[in-house]
Amino acid sequence: MTLRLIRLLLRKSTMIKIKQTVTVLVLLFVSQMSLAQFGSQQKGDYYFNQFSYSKAIVEYEKMISNDYKTDYAHERLAECYLLVRDVKKAIPHFQHIIHGADISSDMYFKYGMALYSIGDKAGAAKWLKKYKKYNKNDSRVKKFLKDGSLASVVFNSRQRYDVEPVNFNSEESDFGVFAREGNLYFSSARKDQSDSKLYGWNAEPWLDLFVVNEDDDTDTPTKLKGNVNTEFHESSLVFTTDYKNDTVVYFTRNNYYKKKKKLGLDLELNLKIFSAIQEEGEWKVNRNLTINSDYYSTGHPYVTKDRKRLYYTSDREGGYGGTDIYYSIIHDRGGIGKPINAGPIVNTEGNEMFPFVNAEGVLFFSSDGHVGFGQIDIFSTVLNEENEIVDVINLGNSINSSADDFAYFEYDTGGTGYISSNRDGGVGSDDIYKFEFTPSLSVEGSVADAINLQPLDSVQITIIDQVTNDKIAELITDKNGYYKTFIDRKKTYMIEAVRKTHPTKIVYFNTSNTLRNTRNIQQNIMLEPVLDLKVLADLNKIYFDFNKSDIRPDAAKELNKVVKLMTETYPEMVIRLEAHTDPVGSNSYNDQLSERRAKSTYEYLIANGIPKNRILSYQGFGKRKTINGCTGKSDCTDEELELNRRTEFPIIQIKGAIDDLNTSITKTK
Repeated sequence: MTLRLIRLLLRKSTMIKIKQTVTVLVLLFVSQMSLAQFGSQQKGDYYFNQFSYSKAIVEYEKMISNDYKTDYAHERLAECYLLVRDVKKAIPHFQHIIHGADISSDMYFKYGMALYSIGDKAGAAKWLKKYKKYNKNDSRVKKFLKDGSLASVVFNSRQRYDVEPVNFNSEESDFGVFAREGNLYFSSARKDQSDSKLYGWNAEPWLDLFVVNEDDDTDTPTKLKGNVNTEFHESSLVFTTDYKNDTVVYFTRNNYYKKKKKLGLDLELNLKIFSAIQEEGEWKVNRNLTINSDYYSTGHPYVTKDRKRLYYTSDREGGYGGTDIYYSIIHDRGGIGKPINAGPIVNTEGNEMFPFVNAEGVLFFSSDGHVGFGQIDIFSTVLNEENEIVDVINLGNSINSSADDFAYFEYDTGGTGYISSNRDGGVGSDDIYKFEFTPSLSVEGSVADAINLQPLDSVQITIIDQVTNDKIAELITDKNGYYKTFIDRKKTYMIEAVRKTHPTKIVYFNTSNTLRNTRNIQQNIMLEPVLDLKVLADLNKIYFDFNKSDIRPDAAKELNKVVKLMTETYPEMVIRLEAHTDPVGSNSYNDQLSERRAKSTYEYLIANGIPKNRILSYQGFGKRKTINGCTGKSDCTDEELELNRRTEFPIIQIKGAIDDLNTSITKTK
């Protein structure tokens, strides 16, 4: 693939060394075959250091064919294929050298990420763990490894975007869109008959800036007029205005910086940001920004909508990794302030690049240092109420893939935009894709009691797909009766709400006609309570001592639950009160005993705040309604006898006007 500008940034201060001395005497004593083999290594290393990886691959393959320094050749081929983003071809070369005793631990990380990008998460975990043994403080591994296994991708993996390639992609590299006034501006290596030079990295033409009509499928991209495009690479164009409100563009350009050294001539390739203004329909370069340097790269500019900040990528000293995201304040008169690092939440030991800030001030960027789906993924920052970055999230699929995904651009209205990727199925090495955002859809609501309208906690909510009958989610309402879970569009669902105190209720809904920009569906649920005071109050059995009607401390505790239920939860509830004895003794004796127990229970409730008209009657039933078939001490244990000494509270009314009932208090023996 041709992420040439990315790779220029990833290789920090890479030097192209041209040796000026050759030991001719050594070459005279080796065979012609050895000379050819050594020549392949020399050529391969030269192309490698010139960033001409496609040419370097040919030479290293010759070394393997001739069985000459094969370990060295395999290691270089693994790196070359990674650099041109052909991961599948890189893996066999890693396998040849990864178990070697002298291999650098950095290769463990590269191999692990190569395996991760093709879906071999178990293999990736193995080699990332091995890398961690030698690099304990590398935060990249800490993010990829969690509790002994690969950490899951942080973003919801359900489809959130419809992604389609644009019709003007070429067989070469196309990437980095900026949309303005119906036109799309982008960088491309598409072939031009007037250009004969090819870039050695991947044998494609050098990048230039192009423009095409966004709404005309027949329009052919053309180069920007003026002196913006040169014999080197140009990319990452962004429009803004200057302090006079005139239109200005910033863009990235690279060139070679030459400097003499004692032992030879070194060439250093860096990126720089330039600005240009429009004169008579052509773009004229007017400034080399002060944040540029010959000693490090600065590129991929983006200016915020309020024109107060310039974001960019740089590998300058003092950063967190290979390349970091920086920003500078743009002063009122157009001056560019000193670089400010975006911080460790955004930047890692890996490479962060291609910053974009949307209309809401949210920073998007690409990275190979955060947990992702493949090599380079697109991430979004998360802001707190003070607009401080507190986290980053992966944009998920299908914005991201197992390949490289970068150069995010979003319209001010949100929901649509462009990305660039070298994923499978494209036309060229890098292609431009248009996306349409579909926000994740959730169902949420509150569950409440249908009588008192109070929220119900601990309700078990089950979301079921009506077509497949699959359980989509199982969750429990919180203290406010609230629940929420993600669902899919164009589905039919049912919600099953279950609570011990309320009969199960089923609610049906579907998302077939839900609008694209809808983010949540509200499904509030009302549950009717069961007409069982023991269940509603979570009441344990109220026991009495043998031959006594006094309220025991444990009975008082339970009766307090009844008081709370009738005064706070259901203040219109009306009950009857029934007392029962064990079967020991005569009917007359037990009738009187149960009557005394009913009365003592009634008096306790009244004394603790229950109005008299809320208890229609209290009655003793003696031993006539045992619950376990006991007839006396001869056939029952003490425990079984005690189970029959109980008080019950039949619910007559849970809501309504009490005056409609017969409110006289009756006492029946």
